[in-house]
Amino acid sequence: MNKIITLGLLFTFFLGFSQTQEIDSLTIQLAFQKQDTLKADTSLKLIKSLYDAGEYNRALKYILESEKLATDLNYNHGLAEINYYKALIYTRKDDYINAISSYSKSKLLFSKLQDTLGIARVNNSIGIIEIKRGNYSKGLQHALSAINVLEKRNLKNDLNLAYSNLAEAYFSIKAYDKATEYYLKALNIQEILNDTKGVNESNSQLAILYSMNKEHRKAIEYYTKVLNANQSNDSIRGQISAKLGGEYLQFNDFTNASKYLLEGLNINRQTKNETGLLTSLNNLGALNLQQKRLLLAERQLLEAGAIAKRIDNKQELLTYYGLMKTLDSTKRRFDRAFIWQREYYDLKNKLNTNTTSVSVIPNMELESDLNITETSTSNNLSAANNQEVSENKEKMKRFKLLFYILLAALIIMGIFLALIYSKRNDNVKYVQELEEKNLKIELQNEAFAEQTKHLENVNEVKDKLFSIISHDLKDSLSSINGFINLLKDGSLSREEFDNLIPELSENANNASLLLFNLLNWSKSQMQSLEPKPSLFDIQDVFEDKVKLIEQRMESKGINLVDHSLRDFAYADKSMIEIVIQNLLANALKFCNGGDTITVSNHISNGHCILSVADTGVGISKENIDKLFKSSSFTTTGTNNEKGTGLGLSICKELVELNKGKIWVESTLNVGSTFYVQLPKQKPEI
Repeated sequence: MNKIITLGLLFTFFLGFSQTQEIDSLTIQLAFQKQDTLKADTSLKLIKSLYDAGEYNRALKYILESEKLATDLNYNHGLAEINYYKALIYTRKDDYINAISSYSKSKLLFSKLQDTLGIARVNNSIGIIEIKRGNYSKGLQHALSAINVLEKRNLKNDLNLAYSNLAEAYFSIKAYDKATEYYLKALNIQEILNDTKGVNESNSQLAILYSMNKEHRKAIEYYTKVLNANQSNDSIRGQISAKLGGEYLQFNDFTNASKYLLEGLNINRQTKNETGLLTSLNNLGALNLQQKRLLLAERQLLEAGAIAKRIDNKQELLTYYGLMKTLDSTKRRFDRAFIWQREYYDLKNKLNTNTTSVSVIPNMELESDLNITETSTSNNLSAANNQEVSENKEKMKRFKLLFYILLAALIIMGIFLALIYSKRNDNVKYVQELEEKNLKIELQNEAFAEQTKHLENVNEVKDKLFSIISHDLKDSLSSINGFINLLKDGSLSREEFDNLIPELSENANNASLLLFNLLNWSKSQMQSLEPKPSLFDIQDVFEDKVKLIEQRMESKGINLVDHSLRDFAYADKSMIEIVIQNLLANALKFCNGGDTITVSNHISNGHCILSVADTGVGISKENIDKLFKSSSFTTTGTNNEKGTGLGLSICKELVELNKGKIWVESTLNVGSTFYVQLPKQKPEI
């Protein structure tokens, strides 16, 4: 590695030494040559060497001397080349007015000499200046006029500049198809010239263009090329990874999107690249929004919005407004969604009105400068007589008069267009306000419709509930009342009464459980259940609840197996007692004599798992889907026991209030097992 670095330094040294030798040699030759065209040509070679070496001030000194010599010799070819290099140096110094003036003189001389290559080089250089100044239309005219000649001569370096600048100009005036065409041409030349920087720039711009044209697979292809070519450049990797992840997101390829977006996020944070960080955060927000990770999406989007406002990145700010509107709509925060939508359309309208346009006054000034300069150069070189000068002056007067007439017409037309534009803006604003009002009404109607649907569902459940309650309570209480009347009338003997006590107890238990479930369901529907979690022993709860059903199990001939262990859960103890009481009552209800009920608990993945299993009649697959629903669903027990169908619905709500889960596994005619998962400690928020 050290040898390679040493060789590189030696090569640079010898290259610089060789260049210095050439300049010194030309300087010595120039000192001893006669005042003729050969000396002018030697001076031109020296000027070119000094320009290539970046010694612009020294080159200008020789340009002034050479220009005087070429003028005295009437050496037009030398004057054309001298003015061309003078313009190149002024361009390097960002002195565009003098550069345009020198280019104009050079172009006029090349035209007289019928030197098409010289004219093409000048036109290409003027095109580059105009494009840099933002005068895209004028820059395009000059650059396009140079292309044919440069292509015929196959001048790759000049074509590289011409294609790149044409692509940039077409991109700026939103002619994206043309921009793509010339970036592809530039890329082809840059790969031949091994222009690494140019290749990276063209690949990046092509990726942006294909993305704008919704050709996301091609965008991915070109972004990948840039990424592979810049593995050691964290700044470029951060920006490209953020954009590449966004392209994968367009195909819902969440794996690749997540990979590149997280990579871009980390690199951009490390390098403090706010532009790349902004793109990463917006795209990550969109990814998490699609995957319903709303809290994470909101956190990332809020950070993106703050950065977009701080660095005044309006395009990413527009994206941020759109994503926030979608986020708040998803979270049913319709008022906030409406505000984001208004911000989105306001900014979008501003961006649409700030489209790139060609500046009129600078162009006019440049045209004036070009005409004046061309006229003065023509007079100096051709030594035209006084009559020709007066004719030129007359032409200038007519030109000025025509210019002022056109300018007046342009001003009138501008006022007329401004009035039309103002009226159109008023109409657009009025239509936008109507659309916003309609959207707000639609959002409100959606909220009302949802509320109405919820009330209808609640009312339907209430009707079913009253029907079930009235029937079941009537049966249980009528039976109890009948027993009491028989006892009061003396129609029952003591022995008969003792035999009927278990049935009387069963009816009382049914009525009690019915009212118990009804009251708890009513509280949950009124959203008044607030859990008060604490650590409690699961085994204690099982023991207490099993005691309540021991007599009923014994009368029905059901066996109990207790595999419960001493273990702690973090939940509201009274709510979990209700859940276990319901699950035990259900198991007893659907068991026949000789069946077994098993209670147990164990630890799984840091959670406490409770289970109530029975070897009863089991549940069919179609009925399993109806369990845990808010609407009532019930079947009769093995001894024709009845219920409201609300018990499991209440169990589900109580378990979920305590950050847990409930589910069932069952096989028809084999048995059922209900599982409850509870946290063992306070869950992290």
